[in-house]
Amino acid sequence: MADNRKRLGEFGEKVAKLHLEDNGYRVLETNFRCPVGEIDIVARKEDYLVFVEVRTRRGRGFGTPEESITPAKKAKLIELAYFYIQTHQLSSPLWRIDVVAVELDVQGRTTRIETIANAIELLDHC
Repeated sequence: MADNRKRLGEFGEKVAKLHLEDNGYRVLETNFRCPVGEIDIVARKEDYLVFVEVRTRRGRGFGTPEESITPAKKAKLIELAYFYIQTHQLSSPLWRIDVVAVELDVQGRTTRIETIANAIELLDHC
């Protein structure tokens, strides 16, 4: 079961990367790992450094992909963004967190892919 979940996540991230590139994002790195956790995709879009969380679901039995982001996950994403900015010595960049929602049908075909820009509401941002 864990293998299936991992493959589903990896597939979603590949689809999301192509979707972002097709929509004017320049992907800087994928799967940035640090002691705090992992950022799926780090990209640039216009003047913004964008941290992208990819959520992939097969069907809607457990809700939409974006509905799976809990308050704890939102806090973790913000913490990861700050960690990345600090460790890369970026001085006051404009940044945001986007979510790419990927939905698949039971055959594994993509039925929906949507980028939700600035998906995480940030207090005291910029």
